[in-house]
Amino acid sequence: MSATALAAPATPAPARRLDPLALLALPGLAFLGVVFLLPLLLLLWSSIRGAEGFSLQGYVRVLGDPYYVGVIGASLQLGLVTTLGALLLGYPAAFALARAKGGWQVLLFALVFLPLTVSIIVKSFGWGIVLRRDGILNWAMLNLGLIERPVRMIFTEGALYAGMINVFLPFMVLPIYSVVRMMDPRLPDAAATLGASPWFRFTRVTLPLSLPGVVAGVSLVFSLAVAAYVTPSLLMGDRYMTMSMVMAKAFLNLRDWQLGAAMAAVLLAVAAFVVVGASVLQRRLGGR
Repeated sequence: MSATALAAPATPAPARRLDPLALLALPGLAFLGVVFLLPLLLLLWSSIRGAEGFSLQGYVRVLGDPYYVGVIGASLQLGLVTTLGALLLGYPAAFALARAKGGWQVLLFALVFLPLTVSIIVKSFGWGIVLRRDGILNWAMLNLGLIERPVRMIFTEGALYAGMINVFLPFMVLPIYSVVRMMDPRLPDAAATLGASPWFRFTRVTLPLSLPGVVAGVSLVFSLAVAAYVTPSLLMGDRYMTMSMVMAKAFLNLRDWQLGAAMAAVLLAVAAFVVVGASVLQRRLGGR
């Protein structure tokens, strides 16, 4: 008798059934389709629809005009500086929040969450009051003898970066904190008992374990910062044009729908690239 005849008959794979709980997502998906996907498709259609029909003139202007290329570069620079500053301040803050106990942790949580309850407009106006010529910062430096006359700090790139980092810092702290709090705090101590130096413990133990939170925080802060509108408008005005400000002027002032839609499509592509890249990197880190 052949081996084929002795082999047991193959059992058919069980049919996959739709989980009834998955149906609970349908209302949310329908809502997103109406308020997000449909307007997004209309926006993309506007970017390729000119006065005489199909046209790529909007993308030619956005990607070919040195002025708009400079605006894209300024937005990317703003996103990178904001992300780097938020990472340098938020990484140790996330560790302090994860390792704090009792009342100290409650206090640190309040310092992180309370700024999220305040409008971005209010925070940006607050920075304007602090940094103006008769603001508290100039007043303090004058009374301490650090300067002889008020220094112009408002409507400068330094003021813009400070305000942006202040606005988006919690979005860096919270993802890193969510990862750090799951780490075993005894691992660096175990590495120290094996003779590892503090730098070695950080680069080979602490940093690799916290990278998923870093990647999440970086992608979130960069995507938000590169699309910022309110803070650059209030702290810099028209001296520092971003993609969002160009879109607003194109839609509201120039009534150039194709230009605004093309700039919005470029901004969407940048944000999608960052999010997809972060997702791929997260998977690779998870596999390791």
